[in-house]
Amino acid sequence: MATATLDWSQCPAVESIPGKVGGAWVFRDTRLPVATVMENLEDLSVEEVMEQFDVTREQIAAVLEFVAQSLRAPEQSTAPVNAHSFDHGAPRGIARALAGHTVVAARERGWDRLNNGALLKAAEEASVELLVTTDQRIHYQQNLMGRKIAIVVLTGTTKWSRVRLHLARIAAVVAAAAPGSYTEVAIPYD
Repeated sequence: MATATLDWSQCPAVESIPGKVGGAWVFRDTRLPVATVMENLEDLSVEEVMEQFDVTREQIAAVLEFVAQSLRAPEQSTAPVNAHSFDHGAPRGIARALAGHTVVAARERGWDRLNNGALLKAAEEASVELLVTTDQRIHYQQNLMGRKIAIVVLTGTTKWSRVRLHLARIAAVVAAAAPGSYTEVAIPYD
């Protein structure tokens, strides 16, 4: 979802240099891609990420703060996108973490009784750019090739007390999603 990507050039903690790690956004003065840390924060604590990768707590905090600030300030973000929670399994509180996005629920559109294929088709026809779901089987049940809609699947627990601890990560994944992409965000049970 190119329209929802973060403007990493505004984050002083990172840099992108052609020829250095393929021009990927890396932590300043390192070769460590920001995406590597964000991806590992899905499964690891900050301390564990620091243990596994040459990154400081301050670097991680700076990037997470940039993501949070970018998502809180819609006037600084790019065009809003439509996110859609469809199976009633995605907690409504996630919508609050998606500042600058237009969030619609399946029930609002009458899509709550559709099967996955019909849901994806209806959402794409309505120009919904991203689907947030807890249906972990959707990529096995549907041919996602050629789809325009990005899909973000919450795996693990849907208990709000756990999900809310991962809102910044979920918001970052939503912001980084590309058209037709499929991404899982693990929400640990403990």
